[in-house]
Amino acid sequence: MNSTDNTVKREPVSVVMIGAGNRARKYLEYILSTPERVRLAGVVDSNPLRRESIASRCPSLSEENIYSNVDDFFARGRIADAVIIATPDDCHYAHTMQAIRLGYHVLLEKPIAQTEAEAEDIARASRDAGVVVNVCYVLHFHPYFRTLRELARSGELGEIVAINHCSPVGIDRATHVYVRGGWGQKSTSGPLFTSKCCHDIDFLLWLTGSPCKRISSQGSLRWFTPDNAPIGASQRCVDCLAEAECPFSAVDLYRRRREWVKNFDVPAGHTLDDTIETELTGGRYGRCVYHCDNDVVDRQTVAIETDSGVLINISMDVFTTESHRKTHISLTKGEIRGDEHGITVTTFRPRENRYIDFSHTVGAPFHAGADLATVANFIDAVRGMADESATDIEAAVYSQHVCDAIEEARQKS
Repeated sequence: MNSTDNTVKREPVSVVMIGAGNRARKYLEYILSTPERVRLAGVVDSNPLRRESIASRCPSLSEENIYSNVDDFFARGRIADAVIIATPDDCHYAHTMQAIRLGYHVLLEKPIAQTEAEAEDIARASRDAGVVVNVCYVLHFHPYFRTLRELARSGELGEIVAINHCSPVGIDRATHVYVRGGWGQKSTSGPLFTSKCCHDIDFLLWLTGSPCKRISSQGSLRWFTPDNAPIGASQRCVDCLAEAECPFSAVDLYRRRREWVKNFDVPAGHTLDDTIETELTGGRYGRCVYHCDNDVVDRQTVAIETDSGVLINISMDVFTTESHRKTHISLTKGEIRGDEHGITVTTFRPRENRYIDFSHTVGAPFHAGADLATVANFIDAVRGMADESATDIEAAVYSQHVCDAIEEARQKS
């Protein structure tokens, strides 16, 4: 990590939020809960409902520091110590580079950028400017994933031989985010594997501590295309003859089951029900999954061999109701199995099992506190009290490199 000042910063770190969507609102919770360490100095978002939502929770925020346009914010120069960038993926590079040029420390939502070259530019610029740039790889701070890594690297079970890792996207998340939603097109959000599984790649590289030697990958857009639309399918689920039996119905997902509706922006004077009906009848989330503008894959597998000889297999599953990652680590003296609910450690001799229960963290708010710890670690870095586990830009760039190599291997397969 870099810092322009090696002394410990005593007063609260001032932060401007660039992007006020779901992820930003999670990070805001840390800011509001620790006023002695950090204060919100501004918010930038083109969506008035999101700006107003942040401003309503921060009454001390002056009107002049609430921006609808990011260019207007940057035009003011450096008005705070740091920024949290949680804008759409295709904006990360431009916004981060501009922030660095103005001398801001940056906490950047993943993925870093859309290409490895852009990620390297950010790392180089942060070094030259002497500012902290951390990436929001929150698994580093999640108690379950930290324990999984500690067990694998402790030496108790010998050396890691192979890892089988499953990252389930889940069918509801997939249709909401990667088919109907804003991450369905490579041109704006990048490949789905990078968008969803850069967390997994970063974690597995952190776990093994070894760079990659060989990478292969297979995957494509198999199902969510017009050719697979059932007889009677229309452009919208509300007037579709096949809706009653369609497993991907927006009417069923949003109106009946009310899943994935918490982040719908509800205008003043309207209810969530009103907003759901507006989406179903005229918004992007009411569209038929077979008639969207998506072009990202809907399933993918990856095989990696590290320099240390570890074989890693990763599957990204869309067609499942599962939502928790599963990891099996084979070692020379035993094995480790985890499913986020718990970890089973098995030794070969003596043949013994022990179980570590993590059921209390499953579904716990803020990724079991990892979101908040990510911001805390960043604030520590800005204050001159960096932690070794911080996800700084130098380490994160290699994760971006591997994700780019995975997409290149998929396209060549």
